[in-house]
Amino acid sequence: MLEDAGFATIEANGSEDALAQLERHPEISVLFTDINMPGRFDGLELARRVHGLRPSIQLVITSGRRPADPNEIPTTGSFIPKPYDAASIVSAIQAVSKGVGRRDPE
Repeated sequence: MLEDAGFATIEANGSEDALAQLERHPEISVLFTDINMPGRFDGLELARRVHGLRPSIQLVITSGRRPADPNEIPTTGSFIPKPYDAASIVSAIQAVSKGVGRRDPE
């Protein structure tokens, strides 16, 4: 859905891989993560680590199992509960990205 909206995306296979992708791709400007993700730590911890490493990265966090306490989310983050529709996620990422990281639709 994000690629269809014109965003370049990079997928990660868990929390550790997400941090590795962040190191390999300095152009990353937005992290979209689920709280319940595979790996040694959850999506909230990933968001905190990403914020510590690169505070300019905007964070969009989701979960269908539990809402995030606003105090758990770094200042550059927002929470969108599941279920959500594609338009909600696209709008949220457009709002935080301000066009950074977008590719021109073909």
